Amino acid sequence: MSNKPPSELTVQRRFSQWFLRGAEHRDLNPPAPFARPPQQERRHSWWRVMCLSGLDYFSTLGYQPGIAALAAGVLSPLATIVLVLVTLFGALPVYRRVARESPHGAGSIAMLGRLLSYWQGKLVVLVLLGFAATDFIITMTLSAADATAHINENPFWPDALRGHQVLITLVLLALLGGVFLKGFTEAIGIAVVLVGVYLALNVVVVVDGLIRVIDHPTLTDDWWSALTTMHGGPLAIIGMSIIIFPRLALGLSGFETGVAVMPHIKGAPGDTEQNPVGRIRGARKLLATAAITMSCFLITTSIITTILIPADAFDPGGPANGRALAFLAHENLGSMFGTVYDLSTIFILWFAGASAMAGLLNLVPRFLPRFGMAPNWATAVRPLVVVFTAIAFFITWLFDADVTAQGGAYATGVLVLITSAAIAVTISSRRARQRKQTIAFGLISLVFIYTTIDNVIERPDGVKIAGSFIGAMILVSILSRLYRAFEIRFTSVQFDEIGQQLLEDCKGTVVRIIANHPDALDAEEYRAKLRKIVDEDVLPEVHDVMFAEVTITDPSDFESDLQVRGKIRHGRYRVFTMASPNVATALAALLLQIQKTTGHRPHIYFEWTEGNPVSNFLRYLAFGQGEVAPVTREILREHEPDRMKRPHVHVG
Repeated sequence: MSNKPPSELTVQRRFSQWFLRGAEHRDLNPPAPFARPPQQERRHSWWRVMCLSGLDYFSTLGYQPGIAALAAGVLSPLATIVLVLVTLFGALPVYRRVARESPHGAGSIAMLGRLLSYWQGKLVVLVLLGFAATDFIITMTLSAADATAHINENPFWPDALRGHQVLITLVLLALLGGVFLKGFTEAIGIAVVLVGVYLALNVVVVVDGLIRVIDHPTLTDDWWSALTTMHGGPLAIIGMSIIIFPRLALGLSGFETGVAVMPHIKGAPGDTEQNPVGRIRGARKLLATAAITMSCFLITTSIITTILIPADAFDPGGPANGRALAFLAHENLGSMFGTVYDLSTIFILWFAGASAMAGLLNLVPRFLPRFGMAPNWATAVRPLVVVFTAIAFFITWLFDADVTAQGGAYATGVLVLITSAAIAVTISSRRARQRKQTIAFGLISLVFIYTTIDNVIERPDGVKIAGSFIGAMILVSILSRLYRAFEIRFTSVQFDEIGQQLLEDCKGTVVRIIANHPDALDAEEYRAKLRKIVDEDVLPEVHDVMFAEVTITDPSDFESDLQVRGKIRHGRYRVFTMASPNVATALAALLLQIQKTTGHRPHIYFEWTEGNPVSNFLRYLAFGQGEVAPVTREILREHEPDRMKRPHVHVG
C-alpha cells in the first residue's frame, strides 16, 4: 500500500489521466463494439485546407529566397526556374497520384508500407518515418529560428534583447509545445487568415520589387554581366542551373503536408471512406493551386532578391540572411510596412511549426504503436508533444538556431519523402500494368534520386540527423517489440457462422482444445494428435474435445482483427481455424473469448516444442511461432493475473 496521502494520489491520478488522455488501453472484449468509431470532424472546402498545408509550404518564403541566393548566387533565378519545372512536372503529378491511392492522410509512407510486406516493409516505413521526423522537426526548429531572425532584425526590437537567437527560438518552441499540451483545436480558420495576409503582403513586396527592377534596367544588366562572366554562355548557364538546383530543394517542402491534411477536405455527397472521390478531387485542386501559386512566388522572389540585394547581405550575420523579402520590405516600403511584414512572417513561421507538430502527431501514432514498435502511450498526444519539443530544443541548440545551417537537413527530409513517393507511384503503376505512367514516374524518380544524392553530398547534415532519428526509431522498435511481446494484439475476435455455432454448443460445459499445427489435415492427423495427447497423460482420457489451428500470415504485423472460422472435418473433428501473424497470441485470444462466452475456464493442450528455448523464443518474435506453449501461458498470465480465473494450459 502507498504511504502517500489520498490527496496527493488523487492529484497524481488526475495528472496521469490528463497527460495520457487518448492513449489506447487494449481490452480484448470491451462492452462497446470493437471497431473504433470514426471521428466526427468538421470538414472544409479544399482551398481552406490548402491554407492549413500552406502554413508549411508558403511560409518557406520567409527563408527560401535568402537561402537560394546564398546557395546559388547569381544563378538563383535560373536554378529556381529548373526547380519550378521539377515541381510542376515532377512532384505535382506524383502527389496527385498519391492523393488518389492514399486518401486518408497516410501519404506515400503508407503506400510503400502496403507495397512492401513482411519485415522489409516495416523497415522501409521506419526509415521513411526517420526522414519524415527530420522534415517535420526541422520545420519546427528552422521556422522558429527564422521567426527569431525576423524579430532580431526588426528596428523596433529592443537592443538589449538582440543576439539571443537561441533563447528566443527556445521560447517560441516552448510556446508551441504549450499550445499542444493545452489541446490543439481546429486551426484551419486561423490558417486561412495567416496565409491570406501573408501572401497579400508578399504580393506587395514582389510587385514593388519587380517595378524597381523594370525601372532600373542597369541592375538587370549588371546581374547578367556577372552571370555570363562567372558561368559563360547560355548552354553553360543552363547546365550549371540544372546541376545547382538541388540546393534550392526547400521550395519543394509542402507536398507531403498537402496529402497529410486530406482527411479535412469536404468531399462530394456520394463519398464513402472506401471511395472518397470528392475528397480526392479536392486534394488534387489543393495540390495544383498550391504548387502553381508557390511557383510564381519562387520565380519572382528569386529575381528581385538576387538583383536588388547586395550579395554580401546574404552572408551569415548579414541583414538579408534568412529574411531576404523582409529586408526588401523594410528597405523599399518603410519600417512600418516592414514591421507589419515581420509580424505576419513571425506568426506564419511559428504556426508552420504547429503544422509540422500536427504532422508528427498524425504519423507516429498511425504507424509505430500499431506495428508494436512503440509503447501504448505513444498513441496519446501530450507525451509525444513533450518528446518532440525536447528533440526540437536539442536540434536548436545543436545548430545554434542558424537558419542556413539547418537548410541541408530540412532539404534532405523533404527530398527523401518526395523520392519515396515517386518510387511508390512507379511501383503502383507497374503493378497496374500502366506502361506509360510507369515510364513517366520512373523518370521522375530518377530526377529526385539525383536531387537527393546531390543534396546529401553537398550537405550531409541531413543524413546524419535522419540517421540519428532512424537509429533511435529502430532501437525503440526493438525494445518495444520485446516489451510488448506478451500483449493481446487483436482489436476484435469475430467468429463465422459455424464457429459461432460451435461456441454456442460449448455453453455450460468445460471446453477442451488441442492446439494442432495444420499439416496434412487428414483424419489420421487428428487421430494421431488426440492419441498422443492422451498417451502422454496430458489429457487423462478422450474427452469431447476441439482442435485449434493457426496459419501464419505476415509475422511482422502486430495489431489486427482475429477472424475465427469453424470447421467440421472428416465428419467428427471440430476445428477452430485462424489466420494470424502470431500463433500464441491467436490461441490466447481464442481462449479468452471462449471463457467469456461459456462462463467456464477452457483447457488447452500442447506438445513441447523441440529445440533450444532461446532460439525458439527468437523465432516467436521474428516469425510468430516457436515457443508456443509457454508464450501462450505468459500472454494469458499478463492478461489475467488471477490464476483461478485464467484458462488452463497443459503441456506434454
